[in-house]
Amino acid sequence: MTHRPGSDGDPARPRRGSGFGLLTPEDWYRIPLQPPERREASVRALIDRQFKGVDDQPILRRESEELLRGAAEAGADKGGVVLYLSFMDVSGVPLSASLLVSVVKERFRALDTVAALAREGQGEVEPVKLPAAGAAARRRRTERSRESKRLGTEFADTVVEYFVPVPGRDETLMLTFSTPLEPIADAMAELFDAVAGTLRWPNHDHNHNDNDNENENGETAWARS
Repeated sequence: MTHRPGSDGDPARPRRGSGFGLLTPEDWYRIPLQPPERREASVRALIDRQFKGVDDQPILRRESEELLRGAAEAGADKGGVVLYLSFMDVSGVPLSASLLVSVVKERFRALDTVAALAREGQGEVEPVKLPAAGAAARRRRTERSRESKRLGTEFADTVVEYFVPVPGRDETLMLTFSTPLEPIADAMAELFDAVAGTLRWPNHDHNHNDNDNENENGETAWARS
C-alpha cells in the first residue's frame, strides 16, 4: 500500500489543524472532492491517463468522463471529501472497487450507532476497534446500484461501511467501500477491512511529526511509523 492523505474538515471549507491518514493500494486513484476546481482537475487527469494514446474513441472518452464526473459530484453531495477508485487487476481481470470518505455532522456513540444501524435491518452490523483510529461501527450489506440495474447484471454490489468518531469533534468519519464483484465479495471485504485498519489521526498520534505538511485543503501528510 502507498500513502494517501485525507481531510476530516468541512467539505466546503476544510478546517486546518486536523486530518486523517489512510493507506490504499497503489492502483487506487484518489480524487479530492473539494473544492470543485480540484475535483474537476482530478477527473480530467484520470481521463487523460486512461485514454493516453487513444485518439479514435471520442464518444467513449466523453461518456467515461461524464460518468466519472457524475460519480464525483454525487460523492461531494453526500458530504464526501475524497473518492478513491480501484484500477487493480489480477491476471488481467479488473478488481473494480470504490471508497468514499465523508463527514457526518453528528457525534459518534459506538453502541448507539451500532444499535441504530441494526434497527435499519440492512446488512450485518458489529462494533469494531481499528488499530490506530479506535472504536468504530462496521456494516456490511448488499445493494442493487443504479449502474448494475442499468446494465442488467445479476450481481448486487457489496458495500462495507465504517463509522469512526473524529477526535475532539461532534463529527463522524464514514468510510464507504463498494464493489460489484459479488463472486469474490468476501476477498474484497477483507481488502476493505485492511484499508480501514490503516486509518489514523496524525495530529493525535504520539509519533506525529510537527514538521509534517498540511496543504491548503486542511489535508495532513503523514508517514506510517
